Amino acid sequence: MTNLHTSEAATGTGDRSRPRAALPALCATQITSWGIVYYAFPVLNPQITADTGWSATATTAAFSGALLVSAVVGIPVGRILDRRGPRTVMTVGSVLGVAAVLAIAYSPTFAAFTAGWLLAGVAMAATFYQPAFAALTRWWGGQRIRALTIVTLAGGLASTAFAPLTATLAEHLSWRETYGVLAVILALVTVPAHALALRAPWPPAPASPAQQASDSRSVPRSRPFVMLAAALTLNSFAMYAVVIALVPLLIERGASINAAAWALGLGGAGQTLGRTLYAALARHTGVTTRTVVLISVGGATTAAFAVFTGPFPLLVGIAIVAGMVRGNLTLLQATAVTDRWGTAHYGRLSGLLAAPATIAAALAPFAGAALAGPLGGYPGLFAALALTSAAAALFAAGGTPSHPQHRTNDTCMRP
Repeated sequence: MTNLHTSEAATGTGDRSRPRAALPALCATQITSWGIVYYAFPVLNPQITADTGWSATATTAAFSGALLVSAVVGIPVGRILDRRGPRTVMTVGSVLGVAAVLAIAYSPTFAAFTAGWLLAGVAMAATFYQPAFAALTRWWGGQRIRALTIVTLAGGLASTAFAPLTATLAEHLSWRETYGVLAVILALVTVPAHALALRAPWPPAPASPAQQASDSRSVPRSRPFVMLAAALTLNSFAMYAVVIALVPLLIERGASINAAAWALGLGGAGQTLGRTLYAALARHTGVTTRTVVLISVGGATTAAFAVFTGPFPLLVGIAIVAGMVRGNLTLLQATAVTDRWGTAHYGRLSGLLAAPATIAAALAPFAGAALAGPLGGYPGLFAALALTSAAAALFAAGGTPSHPQHRTNDTCMRP
């Protein structure tokens, strides 16, 4: 208990300054924002293309454009978060999210549809995980892993909650009306939650002499930062390409569409399970070790998909392990900056670190589909993606400064 109080007093993140409503509010807003702005699209896209005549490739490209915008906008958003905190950023982002969903819903042309998605990208940057992580990192201090785990567990329920809801609405309404209803839900949940629950004073970032020397301008030019960014970008590309290509691979292995979909869904369940294990992993490993190990294990599961043709339960088991790794990697990226360079410039540094990884994630589905043919099918694609993960692990080995700012095995993380 002494270590806990000492750490929180030093960082200005003790219980007195911490907004009690912030954690449950962010859980609710992450479920709702991800569920409506992100996960509703794949459910509604077949109806969108059937109604409008726009191709699935075109509508998916508009959606991917939102992800690219979120990557770029996330960098200046991070700077604002460092200076002013999350309340204004996330409240304005919620309003923009509602406006974007309505613009998508009632877009008369494909150009207007695309513009709506680009606006949605700005909203994503201001409301998804990155600003929530910044808020929890500053307010929760030494207990941030616990808070980050809770929020990502909630975020993992977004598809579980909103994919069925969206499908149910779409059975009775047009896709435009469905998006209209979802926009109302988004407005009722996220705007007041961010405006009212994030009102606590924004504590000053802790500034040790070492942190003052390593400011937000010098760190991004350092060799460890560049290598870590390369590792996370390569890993993000491989990971998201695997997720999108898993169903076609399993179908090539002889599975039915329904069975392949179940395997993908169980991988999502593994992702939730993996997030519950991250705090224990962080207590017992150093930052470099767990980064290399998680990326390597993820690559090993990808290689296993390329090598093993069955039986189907074995492939499901591999999918679950791969999902557990993905769940851990979400929290690994959330804590990557604080584990190495402290919290002083978390918003900007995490935005810079996440931007290329987000771009890679946006491009991975298209690139994976395009590469499958030249590589001789999905087994060849998975073998190439496993090699990509191996390269990411090599970069990760050099992605930690010689004197990291934060003690990764912090006793304050204990439940």
